[in-house]
Amino acid sequence: MTEKVYFSHDGGVDDLASLLMLLSYEEQGLIELVGVGVVPADSYLEPAVAATRKIINRFSTHHDLLVSASDAKSSDPFPKEWRMDSFTVDALPILNEFGEGDTELSYNTAADDLASILAEAKDPITLVFTGPVSDLGAVLQRNPSLSEKIDRLVVMAGTFGVGNIAEPEQDGTAEWNVFWDPQAFKSVFDSDIKIQMVGLESTHEVPLTPADRLRWAKLRSHPVMDFVGQAYATVPVLTHFETNSTYFLWDVLTTAYAQKPELVETKMMNVDVIPTGQSRGRTFETPEGREIEFVYHVNHDAFFTFFEETMMAMKHY
Repeated sequence: MTEKVYFSHDGGVDDLASLLMLLSYEEQGLIELVGVGVVPADSYLEPAVAATRKIINRFSTHHDLLVSASDAKSSDPFPKEWRMDSFTVDALPILNEFGEGDTELSYNTAADDLASILAEAKDPITLVFTGPVSDLGAVLQRNPSLSEKIDRLVVMAGTFGVGNIAEPEQDGTAEWNVFWDPQAFKSVFDSDIKIQMVGLESTHEVPLTPADRLRWAKLRSHPVMDFVGQAYATVPVLTHFETNSTYFLWDVLTTAYAQKPELVETKMMNVDVIPTGQSRGRTFETPEGREIEFVYHVNHDAFFTFFEETMMAMKHY
């Protein structure tokens, strides 16, 4: 039976590359992509949705794929400078050559569409979330029994070391996806859903470097790799030292792990999240917490090889 997958992302360059990976998995017959939700966290909603639709139209034949915009909001938005990348990617010539085509946008919110997909599902669905889990949290608050329709949640979120937040009134212990909506993440943690979590520990092992950019540039005769190179050219690269805006392949690693778990090493942990206060968004280990499978290490070379081979496998332009 082909695995059914719902994808939620928040519009960053890494999220859009993850969408391409999932479209490639589908083209290879490995999964059936049943829906895509877009959350305006590491992006602005309009360009993130537009880029999503253009990618589906340009690089796949699944033009009737359900695309939904989230109505989720946050009192702790991502920095504006990061979110502006969505406008640049949406304007890339390679995406605008054929435009949005017949890839339509749902009239419903992403949370409403996700609830409908789960309610109507005959077989359990895998959720891949590379942004905040706001829409899933909303679904569970309205109808907790829908958790029974979820096979597993593969999510890029959290850390059990140093966080990546440099904002006022936050103590630096959280990771951005959880920090954006810690209450939703708490709702998900309080459910019985099987959770496979990719945290900063492993994503820090796959930074975007000048060598990666050069390797992708040499592959630009392939349209998908041309887009990858152009899109990642919009974000900061790790050169001599890490900064708050250094780019890691957070979401691509999460999406790769969802399909090829042997790329990483995991361990079982009992964890919880702090939903409010200066430590809001902090994930921490506790004997009273819920069990998750946590990715703490990645095979760097195997990961990059898998990512590039997955992109190069796409045949529809």
